[in-house]
Amino acid sequence: METFHMKHPYLVLVALCSFCEVHAQEKSSPDQAISKTWVADLGNGRYKNPVLNADYSDPDAIRVGDDFYLTASSFDAVPGLPILHSKDLVNWTLINHALQQQVPVAHFSKTQHGNGVWAPAIRFHNKEYYIYYPDPDFGIYMIKASDPGSTWSDPVLVQEGKGLIDPCPLWDDNGKVYLAYAFAGSRAGIKSVLAVKELNAEGSKALTAGQIVYDGHETDPTIEGPKLYKRKGYYYIFAPAGGVSTGWQLVLRSKNIYGPFERKVVMDQGSAKVNGPHQGAWVDTQSGEDWFLHFQDKGVMGRVLHLQPMKWVKDWPVLGIDPDGDGKGEPVMSYKKPNVGKAYSVATPVESDEFNSDVLGLQWQWQANPAANWSFLNTANGSLRLYTTHMPDSARNIWDVPNVLLQKFPNEEFTATAKLVFKPNVKLQGERTGLVIMGKSYAGLALKSGADGLVSLVSLRCRNAIKGTAEREEVVLPKISPSSSEVYLRVKVTEGKLCRFSYSLDGVRFVDAGDIFEAEEGLWIGAKMGLFALRNSRTNDSGYADVDWFRVEHL
Repeated sequence: METFHMKHPYLVLVALCSFCEVHAQEKSSPDQAISKTWVADLGNGRYKNPVLNADYSDPDAIRVGDDFYLTASSFDAVPGLPILHSKDLVNWTLINHALQQQVPVAHFSKTQHGNGVWAPAIRFHNKEYYIYYPDPDFGIYMIKASDPGSTWSDPVLVQEGKGLIDPCPLWDDNGKVYLAYAFAGSRAGIKSVLAVKELNAEGSKALTAGQIVYDGHETDPTIEGPKLYKRKGYYYIFAPAGGVSTGWQLVLRSKNIYGPFERKVVMDQGSAKVNGPHQGAWVDTQSGEDWFLHFQDKGVMGRVLHLQPMKWVKDWPVLGIDPDGDGKGEPVMSYKKPNVGKAYSVATPVESDEFNSDVLGLQWQWQANPAANWSFLNTANGSLRLYTTHMPDSARNIWDVPNVLLQKFPNEEFTATAKLVFKPNVKLQGERTGLVIMGKSYAGLALKSGADGLVSLVSLRCRNAIKGTAEREEVVLPKISPSSSEVYLRVKVTEGKLCRFSYSLDGVRFVDAGDIFEAEEGLWIGAKMGLFALRNSRTNDSGYADVDWFRVEHL
């Protein structure tokens, strides 16, 4: 597409109405099932890593029959606890969120960056699916469902306490139920240790105070994320140590659930480019193969998901490939796909959204528990209506605003475009709606209402938003009228985290707007992109934006 720089903004303004009337782009229905930015399946019997090139932090996975299910940390994002499904461990789709709102509800009605759902574990027991997840400020919760793609139960507080994190249950063959977990130093005052406690038969309540079973201070600092398994009489704890971006994969084993445990490093970075590599899940296939899913911290991209071959040698697992045969593997970037008995079609999580459904796409999450008056899916014309919401009195900038609708970065390079119509309340001034790249610093492009129903296009920048820095606003295009005209807002993200915003009045010619912005990660998460609708005044009838579609494509 042609891009031009605006030298005479008022000439462009005059042309606005005719552009929108004559060249308004008709709504189309592009194939949304397959990502246009990243596909891990190479189509020749092999795959490339990451199999999920998006922020699915602290993954855990299981196989039930011919189906694989995966969940991951979601922190403050709502809905939380994503449920992904695969038939072959390479092609994944997002099918549900297990947590529709975070508890305590009132607490999570405000932004809680970095808090909320930390590393979860998913298990299948007695025909039910269980997820145990930690909230470092409240304790360890459990939810369950008979179908992972349907409604999950309300959270049950299994163990109250600050700093209890990374729980993983085990239903033992002796009838007992155990829970492995770790500690967050920021809340518990201790870290680098793993503990085990016993639960009741239902797995819903702790029966014991717990016992530290491994201390990693000397050899495995920052050990965390334990995953508990049993094989051939051994209890195994898979756990990462050494730090998210610099650590290694450790496995502990013992004939006794409380130890003492033998220790072995089973994977580190080696000669690979995959830093970390960090915590994950052991799964097997119907054919008897073993595989390991883990994450890699990629900064602005977040924590992306890798798939490693795995084998057992003398009752120790070896993850990845082991070129020197010392029992310690290193990550692969490409490998033969798992043998699951048959071949399956390419599948990826959805990124684009035409807003034709009566439910919001699963790729979208709010910055807090949502309220009913934030949005409306207008199926009559296939659009998402975002009502402008009053910024909280305590909000210093958009970082502190709950009603920001976001999704993960899908790749290092991509283009995201939104087509929308802004209809502010003509009696108000300062209503804003637009496109944003969100992180500890953020940037965006927005339509802003002024006097007499006139609208301007403004560029937004906020460095160190996490520290409460004031947002900087620069007018790009003043006095747009009529306010109901269609506008296309776009951001191109290129190598080096560089974001270039632009706008169009006809969907064809895009004008660069604002300086290039270098995206930043959020708190424990990658950068995100999305939409917002805000106002700085109180009213009995807010304005709104109708978003026709949001499309994510490769550059």
